[in-house]
Formats: sequence, C-alpha cells, structure tokens
Amino acid sequence: MHLLKFIEIMAILVGAFSGFIEARRKRMDLVGVFTVAFIAAFGGGTLRDILLDKRPLFWVIHQEYAILIFVLALVASPLIRTMRHMVSERLIVIADAFGLGLFSVAGVSSALDAGMPLFIASMMGVITGIFGGVLRDIVCNEVPMVFRDGKPYALCAFVGNWIFLIMGIYGVDKDIALWSSALFIVLSRLLAWKFDLTLGR
Repeated sequence: MHLLKFIEIMAILVGAFSGFIEARRKRMDLVGVFTVAFIAAFGGGTLRDILLDKRPLFWVIHQEYAILIFVLALVASPLIRTMRHMVSERLIVIADAFGLGLFSVAGVSSALDAGMPLFIASMMGVITGIFGGVLRDIVCNEVPMVFRDGKPYALCAFVGNWIFLIMGIYGVDKDIALWSSALFIVLSRLLAWKFDLTLGR
C-alpha cells in the first residue's frame, strides 16, 4: 500500500506537470494553470472512483494532494513562463507517457482492491491513465492527444495492465508487478512516439 500511494503521488505530480506545460502554452493566467493542472492530475482517478462507486473521491480523502497542486501552480506558473522557449510537444509526450504508466497501474490495482473482475480492472486502469489528459486537452481547446496522434496510447496501457494482472495470477510480488507494468507502459508509449508507430489511421 505504501508503494501504491507513492506511485499515485508520482502520477499526480506528472499529470499536473503536463497540465502546467499545456496551460502555459495557451498563455493562461494563474487560475487557468491551476485548473488545467488539477484536471490533468485528478481527472482519470475521479472517473475511476465514480465508476467504482467509491466515495469520497480519492483527492477529497487526501486533501494534501489538492493543496500540493495549488502550491506547485504558484511556483510553476512564473517558472514555466520564463522557460517558455523550452516547452515543446516532446515534453508533453514524455510527461504524458510517465503519467500514463503510473496512473494506469494505480487504477488497475485500485479496481482489483474493489473486487472488480480482471477485464474490468484492466479497463479501469486505462481510464485512469488516459482520462486526465483527455480532459486537459479538451479544456485547452485541443483534440485529445489520445484521439489524434494515431499512436497506441490506450493500447500500451491496456497491455501493461494485463502484464500486471498476469504477474499477479502467477504469484509475482505485487511491487515488482507494479513497477514492471508501469515501465512497460512508459517505454512502449515513448517508443511508439519515437518510431512513429501508428494504429493505421
């Protein structure tokens, strides 16, 4: 549970970072930066908790998560503004890949803990992994990256989730399964982007 909480916190930070970057690219003010970062960090987990009928939502239970995003928005907004020339599509993709991996394994593990069957748990992991980025892009008036770049974004999460589930079936230590699954998702997403692998759009 300690490792899972650590992964969840890391996922939130990476998701918020992608929100900071996208909001600054759109030249939003501080309120906009915080809002986009909040949505990117908590959107996927919120939908997961709603579908699993978990109340209160995970970021309501852990208000320190929301406070952390608020404080980071105060710091990141002026910092990213001064480093605007370094913000690129590549940085968004890298942040998304790490967020996808971390959020996905947190989501599939949470669904298993809620007693969901394996296939539903794998889909909950995908939803947790991609939905924050989808909402972030919609708020920023962009077609969500998962729908427009043709890369196996959700597929990477789905396969990675099944790696975690299969390792669990065969009795592999949960910590090892979590990290292996997250690493697969991150690397497969980055490799698909680097080598321009598409799903045949």
